Formats: sequence, structure tokens, C-alpha cells
Amino acid sequence: MTRRVALHGATGRMGRAIIEILAQEPGLSLAAALAAPGDPALGRDAGELAGVGPLGVAVGALEGAIDADVVIDFSAPDALAELAERCRLSKTPLVSGTTGLAAPHQAALDALARVAPVVHAPNMSVGVNVLFHLAELATRLLGEGFDAEIVEMHHRHKVDAPSGTAVRLAERVAKARGLDPAKAVVHGRSGQVGPRPDDEIGVMTLRGGGVVGEHTLVLAGAGERVELVHRAQDRSIFARGAVRAATWIVGRAPGRYDMPDVLGITAPA
Repeated sequence: MTRRVALHGATGRMGRAIIEILAQEPGLSLAAALAAPGDPALGRDAGELAGVGPLGVAVGALEGAIDADVVIDFSAPDALAELAERCRLSKTPLVSGTTGLAAPHQAALDALARVAPVVHAPNMSVGVNVLFHLAELATRLLGEGFDAEIVEMHHRHKVDAPSGTAVRLAERVAKARGLDPAKAVVHGRSGQVGPRPDDEIGVMTLRGGGVVGEHTLVLAGAGERVELVHRAQDRSIFARGAVRAATWIVGRAPGRYDMPDVLGITAPA
């Protein structure tokens, strides 16, 4: 059975990468390609826009009901909130990789999750989600004698900082240490900040060039250091994870899910 996929944020880098993958997937088809009102690509064939040839699906604005088996979203927080409401009305499953969400955007996803399954993850790469798992495990095994620092770098066009992946990584480390991320995480340091507290997690942001995405967790102890690193070399890794999540989510019970659910990764003991 072929699943019909609506793609929200179809004209962005991730949207075009997902269209390319969907064109190669026999069990999935592109049902709709959605973009923001006023997007210069409105009306163009989504396949031609992604460089895979005509698909017979024109890029359109988000209007009316969602007519698809599942929606994949890579857009902006406010646009995601509107999309979540439309998905709620049609009880359509949603897979979203949009980052930079505030409380109202999370509330919109929670409302949708009461009637349909939702996968929201700041990074849908299989490798990054294994990194999250290993980070939590390593932090627990090494114990409080190791300081945790996170460094992330992305291309110069990325608009939010730190990355959603770095935020999630810090949350997983904080969980393993029994800390509240809202109190423990420090974003950069400057001036006479004093000695580093034991319960601090530093997150540093770098931007430049065309870096797809790099995340490093440094666990530094007395006389030794452990580093866990993930480097994204191609945007297709995120697109493939999103498509994998879209295949997995159809038929699931309503609720909030994450990529570890999709991949079958269990939390460290």
C-alpha cells in the first residue's frame, strides 16, 4: 500500500532533499508540496524544483484540510503551529523536524498528539540519535567527576542558536546527571565568570561556511577526556530519517513520539 505524504516546507533545503528521496521510495508518494504564502516557488512542479523531474504536484500554500496519510514538516515555528492545528482537525499523523520551538508551539503539538501520533525531533539522523543514547550512557558511567561541554557548528545561514540538536544533547546529559537543564546549561562564557561549577553544562555555538552540522560532547575528567562526535556530511541523512519516521508513524496510537521510538532505541539502564 502506497502512503500519501504531504510535505510542509517543500521549497527549503530539507524539503527538496525529502522530495528527492520520496521520488525513489516505492511505498510512498508525494501528495502535496506546501510552502509559505508569497513563496516565489508557488505553482512550480515540486519535482522540477527538487531536480528529480516533473511529479505532477504543484507547490501550494497551506489552505483547507490536509489530504494525506502523513505530513512531514521542516518549516518555521509559527508555520508549524498552524499546520498542527490543521492536522488536528483531520487527525493526520505529523513528523516534524522544525527547531526553535517555544511553549505555544509545543502546546500546538500536544493538542495534535491527543488525537493523532506526532514525531517531533530536532535531528532525525540515525547517527545523531545514537549519539544521544551514547551521551546519556557515557555521562552516567563516568559520573560526576567529568565535566560536560557541548560544541555545535552549522552553516552561516542557520537562523536559530544553539541548534535544536545541541539543546536536546544538553537535555540528555542533564537527565543522566539528575540536573535541571534550565538551571544547569550555560550558553557561552565571557569575563570573570569564576571557577566552573560542578553542575554546569556548557553549550557553545559556532557558525560559518557551509557546514551541514557538527556536534561534539566533551566529558572532561582529571587527567582524561572522552569525546563523542557526530559530523553530518550530507543533508540527505536528515531527510532519510524523516521519511523513515513517516513510514513508521502511520497506524500508531495518538501521542508524542521521538526518533528513539522510531529506531527502537531503549533508554540506558
